[in-house]
Amino acid sequence: MTKNEIILCAEKFMEESSSNYISEDVAITPEYTGMKLYDPPIFAFGSPDDALYTEYKSPDVIGHHFLAPPEWLPTVKTVISFFLPYTERIKSANGRAYHWPANEWLHGRFEGQIFLKEFAIHIQNVLSDAGHLSMIPAFDPRFDSGGANKKLTSNWSERHIAFACGLGTFGLSKGIITEKGTCGRLGSILTELPLPADNRPYQDTYAYCATCGACIPHCPVQAISLADGKAHLPCSDFLDKVREKSSPRYGCGKCQVNVPCESGIPV
Repeated sequence: MTKNEIILCAEKFMEESSSNYISEDVAITPEYTGMKLYDPPIFAFGSPDDALYTEYKSPDVIGHHFLAPPEWLPTVKTVISFFLPYTERIKSANGRAYHWPANEWLHGRFEGQIFLKEFAIHIQNVLSDAGHLSMIPAFDPRFDSGGANKKLTSNWSERHIAFACGLGTFGLSKGIITEKGTCGRLGSILTELPLPADNRPYQDTYAYCATCGACIPHCPVQAISLADGKAHLPCSDFLDKVREKSSPRYGCGKCQVNVPCESGIPV
């Protein structure tokens, strides 16, 4: 199985899956029925032995609790990172006001995560059916998001995996900027299938960020600054407030819209 075959299977699933659209029974109001969540995905393929995974264990990056790919799957040969970009409807809706997330964005964050799980499991099954053992760390019982105790660092960070695989770099607001921008959701899969690693076209952690500061005034809780980037705790506290009002949905994404990195890499 080749990279291209994996990508084609993924694109076909996204195109045909009803889960990539908001159904009438879950729509916040009828106007969101049929709304598409994601545009076609992009992928990056990395080596499980990348030296960055050792660096991630440093307390200055993630910490010793970070588990490298072989600690999840000892026989891993390839790390697959993917990005699902939100549709223009979701992005434009969230850019209309900066005090509260748009309902479209809340659907993208909540129902979008449900679809992301189905998407990842589909790719895992495709690989397994072809005879290649695969697993998804984010859905493994050992996965710890770090959110419950406000540790705010996970033992498997999708953003750091994306950076290591060459999918994108960090921005001032700590999101990952890909060739399709920063508005969307990240995921990853580990597999025994040996595939050549993609070239990582950058070295600087913030290589794709223009450091323009356009995201700063968009944050509802003023958690972003040019000097210090994003303060995670006030951001997390705001998400808790959104969850209280909009449960089970939550999210914000205000720092990702109406900015140069919304849908691509800034020039």
